[in-house]
This record gives sequence, structure tokens and C-alpha cells, in this order.
Amino acid sequence: MVETLLPSRFHSHLQKLDPKRRLLASTIASHKTLIFTFLWIAAFASVFLWQRTSYIGGYVVGPVSGGRFTVFGRAKPLQPVPRLRPAVFDLKEFGGVGDGVAVNTEAFERAVVEISKLGGSGGGQLNVPPGRWLTAPFNLTSHMTLFLAEDSEILGVEDEKFWPLMPPLPSYGYGRERPGPRYGSLIHGQNLRDVVITGHNGTINGQGQSWWKKHQRRLLNNTRGPLVQIMWSSDIVIANVTLRDSPFWTLHPYDCKNVTIRSVTILAPVTGAPNTDGIDPDSCEDMVIEDCYISTGDDAIAIKSGWDQFGIAYGRPSTNILIRNLIVRSVISAGISIGSEMSGGISNVTIENLLIWNSRRGVRIKTAQGRGGYIKNITYKNVTLDNVRVGIVIKTDYNEHADDNYDRKAYPILSGFSFAGIHGQGVRVPVRIHGSEQIPVRNITFRDMSVGLTYKKKHIFQCSFVKGRVFGSIFPRPCENFDVYDEEGRLVKPAAESNVPDIDYDI
Repeated sequence: MVETLLPSRFHSHLQKLDPKRRLLASTIASHKTLIFTFLWIAAFASVFLWQRTSYIGGYVVGPVSGGRFTVFGRAKPLQPVPRLRPAVFDLKEFGGVGDGVAVNTEAFERAVVEISKLGGSGGGQLNVPPGRWLTAPFNLTSHMTLFLAEDSEILGVEDEKFWPLMPPLPSYGYGRERPGPRYGSLIHGQNLRDVVITGHNGTINGQGQSWWKKHQRRLLNNTRGPLVQIMWSSDIVIANVTLRDSPFWTLHPYDCKNVTIRSVTILAPVTGAPNTDGIDPDSCEDMVIEDCYISTGDDAIAIKSGWDQFGIAYGRPSTNILIRNLIVRSVISAGISIGSEMSGGISNVTIENLLIWNSRRGVRIKTAQGRGGYIKNITYKNVTLDNVRVGIVIKTDYNEHADDNYDRKAYPILSGFSFAGIHGQGVRVPVRIHGSEQIPVRNITFRDMSVGLTYKKKHIFQCSFVKGRVFGSIFPRPCENFDVYDEEGRLVKPAAESNVPDIDYDI
């Protein structure tokens, strides 16, 4: 429960810090730095522990039953729900019962039908009041705001027979896990415009535990469904809510334009919750993800654009995406991934002001022969790695395919990667760039990098079939594939032009 309270304070702290002052620019992080960091994290955790005494507006507060806070023994009043649309409805008006037992699918459906009639007059707002609202999957409509009040929780029914089956995504050809149809999402929308999901940090809970167990035991015949999936839509805002325990990917915008995701907390167990990616922008254009905290059982964010020959044929890239001011963790996978399903192309992505902690990998780009497409013009700025096994990964042999009919000659193009302001400590391998003769990595730039290590071994900046440039002094020392320039842009040392693989997966 600590995690739901970390984002706002960590964000403000992260933004105030000068990147060059976060760590001593030394070859190995000193014991003093490690102790300071431990105490820093412990101090923040102690302040924000859920269900512990804290201070709000100068008053001592503490928990009462049901997760509500008290001020001098009195329950803190709930925040009033704002009016964001001309017409406002309460779920109870449609027969909703928030006891965690009654199934409210029909109440949600009736409310959505009513709001669908109001598109010409500005749409409608559906308030989900405090309570536990059990429901099967339901659809949204255009010009709709779904508002989750403080202490409200939408719960997905756990029995998969209540989850409808849908055709495979056209850019995937198959269900991502099983051939044939896939389960729909708990909250779903298609061909929509002007949709908002927001609130006073209410929760959408997929109750994914039973799904994870059935998947691991191979008891499901179809691909699991996301928690929230919006498809072929535009002008989407998702803000100030908590998403947790999704059966599969948590938030999946598919072939959408003009999407904003802001101040969202996404949670799942870091182990035992397979494929619970946080946010997966898929063939999306003009998108902002900011001020979020994500800790899940797979990638915190994975940018996608289709799978092998199906993604190539669909031909919708993910482009113009800004990701900033995030705190993420992925014990199993990576903080921010691009791919491996990238066959429609991915370009013009900026990732900045990012803290990745206690993770297997920091930022990762993954692709393979048969994907086709491209990944280009990707910028990483002001990234902090704290206790991360491998910091920066580019992998070109991620050989997982929809079927055996993929084009063996469809080689992806990887070019134009910039890394600046990369700092951290407790990192085992800071850089692992694994290009190949067929899929080389070109035009990659490093500057202002200083990463404290936990592993004293030579091969900690690993390269294979890479060409790029380094500006100024960085640590660890780059491999020989890079031209080295000084801070003024004067060439100091040309690359050795060697593409001999120097990848060691044993460290």
C-alpha cells in the first residue's frame, strides 16, 4: 500500500533535483552515497506509509476502518465531486449497489446508454460514489466522463464466462497468448471521441489473481483481457485514478490519437502477476504520459505497433509520444520498453525525468528478424537508475513470433537514439547494445552519464554492431564502437570500427 502514496512527493523531489548533482561522478558509488540513498528512501517511506499516523494541513491524522482517515478522531470528509459535464448522473440512480457483492453491469450499461443520447449537448458524467462496485465488462461512449469518487472501487468479476470474447487485434493476427479470439477488457471503448476517466483517486481493480493462476496452469483457451482498453478513438484523458491487478496488460490505448495519461497509479504484484504491463501505447499518435507511478509484474510501459507480418500489413506506427516525470519499477522486465511488437514502426519518442528503481532492466528496446518496421528518433533525458541489474538494453534477437509465416527478410531499422543525463547507483551492467550484422544499431549518442556499479568486471559497457558518438567524459568508459568528442564537439578519438560481438549475458 505504500506505493499508492509515493508518486506526488517523489515527483516533486525528482523534478527539483539537478541531474548532475544526484550522484558523485565517481567510478564506484561510495558507501556514503549508498547509506544516504537508503536513508532517503526509508525516510520517504516512513512518512508516507499507508495506515500510519501522518500530518495533513498541520493536523495529526491516522486511519480508521475502511481506509478512511481521521482528524482528531473524526472521519476526514470526502472531497465534493466536481461537475465536469452539463449532465451529471450517479450510478445509484441506475440501480447500482456498492456492497462488493451485487453485480452492477446493468447499472453501468443503463448509465452509458443514457449518456450516449447527450453527445450533441456536451455529453454526460457518471459518478461512481464511495463503495465497492462489482461488474462484468462494460463499454464507454463518446463525450463521457467516468468519475471515481474518493473511496470508490470498480471490481471486475473473476469468472471469465462473464467476459466477452473479441476478435484478435488486426495488427497481431492472433490472440497474443492463444490463437483465436481474446477476452475483452473490463472497461472498453471503440471508435470514440472525447472520453475522460478521472476522479479523486478512486480505483479500478481487475481482481486478476484468478486469471494469473489459470494462465500459469494453462487453463485458459483465450488471451486474457486488459483492464482498460480504448481502440480507434481520439481525445482521451485518463487522470487521477488508481488501476490495479489487471488480468493482462493494464491500460492499452490501441490506434488512438491525442491521448493524455496523467497522475495515474498502476499496481500489480511484482512477481506472480504475468504480463501485467502498466501502459502499452499501441499504434498511437500524439500522446502524453506524465506524473505517474507504476509498479507491476512486467514492463511499466511498453510502446508497441503490431506483430510481424500482421503489424507490417496494418501499418500504423506509434509516434509523437512524450513520457515524463515517472517513477517505475519492474522486477521481472523493464521500466520503459519499446517493442518487441513494433512492426508498424515507432518514432519520435521522448522519455525524460524518469526514476527506475529495484528493476531487472531500466530502459529497453527489443526487436527481431521478421518484425520489419523501424525504431528511430528516441530521446532519453534525465534518467536515474537505482538498484537496476541492466541499465540500457537494445536487443535484436527477441525471437517470439505470431506464427512461422513471418518474413525472414523483414529486418527492422534501428537508428537515432540519444541518451543524456543518465545517472544512478547499484547497477550491474550499465549498457548492453546487442545489434547484429542484419540489424545494426546506428546513430546512437551518449553524453553526461555517470552510473555507480555493483559489479567490478571489464565487460560492463557491452556492444555489438553499433555505431555512435560520445560527447565529453562518461562513466563507465564506452566500447570501441563510438567516436569520442569533447564537450565542444571536437573529435578526440575515432571509433575502432570493430563490430566484433562483446556481449556477456552471464553478468
